[in-house]
Amino acid sequence: MELKNRKIIAKIAKYLNDDEIIVLHGARQVGKTSIINYLISKILGDKNDNKNLIYFDLEDFNLVELLNSGVEKTVEHLKGLDCDFNKKIYLFIDEIQYLENPSSFLKLFHDRYKGKIKLIATGSSSFEIKKKFKNSLAGRTVNFEIFNLDFEEFLWFKEEEINLSEAKSDILQKKLKNLYNEFALMGGYPAIVLEKSREKKEFKLKQIINTYIKKDIRDFADIRNINKFNDLLRLLADQSGSLLNILELSNSLNLAQQTIEDYLFILENTYIIRRIYPFHKNVRSELTKMPKVFLEDTGIANILANKTFAKTLSGSLFENSVFANLRRNTEMENIYFWRTNKGQEVDFIIENKKLMPIEVKLRYSGKTMKNLLNFSQKYNIQDLFCVTLNKKKDAKYKNIKQLYPWEVLV
Repeated sequence: MELKNRKIIAKIAKYLNDDEIIVLHGARQVGKTSIINYLISKILGDKNDNKNLIYFDLEDFNLVELLNSGVEKTVEHLKGLDCDFNKKIYLFIDEIQYLENPSSFLKLFHDRYKGKIKLIATGSSSFEIKKKFKNSLAGRTVNFEIFNLDFEEFLWFKEEEINLSEAKSDILQKKLKNLYNEFALMGGYPAIVLEKSREKKEFKLKQIINTYIKKDIRDFADIRNINKFNDLLRLLADQSGSLLNILELSNSLNLAQQTIEDYLFILENTYIIRRIYPFHKNVRSELTKMPKVFLEDTGIANILANKTFAKTLSGSLFENSVFANLRRNTEMENIYFWRTNKGQEVDFIIENKKLMPIEVKLRYSGKTMKNLLNFSQKYNIQDLFCVTLNKKKDAKYKNIKQLYPWEVLV
């Protein structure tokens, strides 16, 4: 299969000649191994001796045993592979969390062979990495989160050569709407995007859910009440974009609130869900309000909520897709929503150099949005935004700028 470029690759490449260990972490099947292969063949391959580009996949238990035996045994193995120690060696280790003590291994390797052997490691969840990483690696690592595809990368994988910032014609916008509809319904897992058959897309996505989400997470998190855990997953998918009410979930599932909290922590740290928090000037107030919850991938949300791919895009799934795209192009600490005690709500507040309030409407009627206006008055914000797939030329309030989802932050 032809290797595809990703936005994150250019950022990672800047650190390939530095001494720090590069750590890539993200959910399974989001393309970490493909990124490694791209770095090896497209970035490093032309400038380095191939025998100094070493890839260890720790799905191979023999390699796990080798690395668990220590740094020096691993170096002996590299010598046996005829690596040239007079030149820099690049050692790629896939699924580092399988080691008994990955942090100790990386720390010792870095301290003994810094400048001689460059380590690039991947892990399938920040939860598992945090659990296994007992020693401090501060100052020794550069960390990158790998997500599934955003919409622009989705277009690259579909081999659609469209410049999003210049796509203004009616023909291109109609085409982009259709493509975005597919992106929102089926998500951004690379293997799902590359698959042409709708039936096979659904089958493969269900495999990801059953193999990597339900089984893997249950196993390494030692979840005993499997049915309740799966019920929580379905509820969260069904309520995507809604306020996360722990008490309500506890009552619905007949589970202790602390157990719900534990499950949410696991799901968030394995890149299945993400919570966003309300925007307030008072930080204490902000931290005591209920968050909203989204799934990291809309295809997963769609399958979990509907048991199959819904044929038409719902408002909640559209909002989730907007979140997913924001998430991949904006720091999480800059993404909020706004909600008053009276129930007035703005879907997203992006806090960067200035505030960017965004309402999400799958089909915008063109009417004035009172919640946006209330936010505007409270915080003296002039630029207001509505993200939609249905722009209205005769919208009544001209200060509300209508954007297609691919135009946000382009």
